[in-house]
Amino acid sequence: MLAHARVNAYIPPSGQQPERSQMSTIFTILAVIFMIAVAVVLVMGLANMMRGGPGNTSQKLMRARVMLQAIAVAVIVGALYFAR
Repeated sequence: MLAHARVNAYIPPSGQQPERSQMSTIFTILAVIFMIAVAVVLVMGLANMMRGGPGNTSQKLMRARVMLQAIAVAVIVGALYFAR
């Protein structure tokens, strides 16, 4: 015998999209901003390393990148939480 699972998913009528909360949109925009900031700091660190810049600058950029990544992960989790 096959057991059938009941799925309680909302399926909007054709042509309509379910509304996203405003908070979800804000978190999504913030997540993209922080991901871009992480990429910029990463490229800055790579450029500093390639041109033989001071190690102190590389260390500061690495710390900034790690901090921005932590914030980006927290914002992405918030976006996923408010998207449901």
